[in-house]
Amino acid sequence: MTPEKSDLLILGPFSKEKSKPHRWCPKPLRPLLSQALENSNNAKKSQAVKIFHTQENERHDFIAADYSISFDLGVQTNKHFRFPYWMEMINWSHEGILKNTNPRYGELLNLPRLMAPLGDRYLQRGGTCGLLSSHLREPRGTLFNALEKIVPTQGFGAFFNKDIKDHHSSGFLKRDVLENFSYNLCPENGLYPGYYTEKIPEAFYSGCLPITWADENIGVDFNPNAILNLQPFFKNNFNELSDILLDKERIQAYQSQALLISKPSLEPLKQFLENPLKEATS
Repeated sequence: MTPEKSDLLILGPFSKEKSKPHRWCPKPLRPLLSQALENSNNAKKSQAVKIFHTQENERHDFIAADYSISFDLGVQTNKHFRFPYWMEMINWSHEGILKNTNPRYGELLNLPRLMAPLGDRYLQRGGTCGLLSSHLREPRGTLFNALEKIVPTQGFGAFFNKDIKDHHSSGFLKRDVLENFSYNLCPENGLYPGYYTEKIPEAFYSGCLPITWADENIGVDFNPNAILNLQPFFKNNFNELSDILLDKERIQAYQSQALLISKPSLEPLKQFLENPLKEATS
């Protein structure tokens, strides 16, 4: 089956649809070539229903499609469904989904643990912080430097070990690293309403207090009292951060907080997909 003959096309953020066609052809001749191909293939044009699905920080309309699935909050159309990437890392076996995986962390995340209080495991690990990262591009470098001035902070991954080529060749599982730390510095790669990935749930699941950098609307997905969001600390050059991390009573307060306040489900996503599937098969 080729895309031209498909009933349903799923397009990702790295789709080449936005690239210029016929690059091999001299520019003056490209319009003529395009018109000739359009005329000859007009009857063969795909009428496929297109769904744009992104796990990256790209907007829901990044690629033209009939439907979209993305991180974005506040999209006022029934052609879009918000399904943040962290939900793909959940163990959905209780809803009949059995084949999703989470190889970099080492296991899928079970909802009961994310909905239970953090507990005191992080208080028994010496007050240290770990970061797993392939880069320290800003603001990640600033966050790392601010934390290591207050608590012992250690980095893992390609940035800190040049023998590591990529995430999949690190030689370790994320869960095995994080179980040794009180805190996990887990900033998102960008700020956008709704852009929250697997980083925070994996930190919490490992018994760490998640220390993140994320958009202020994060309470839509997670209990804001269960995480330490560094986004507001920039305005005062992180001067107030030590008041939290070095205050025993304030740090202990996190142990009673659950990350998820309400139980998520795949049912809304299934209902959303009914329309494009009906269109594609009608």
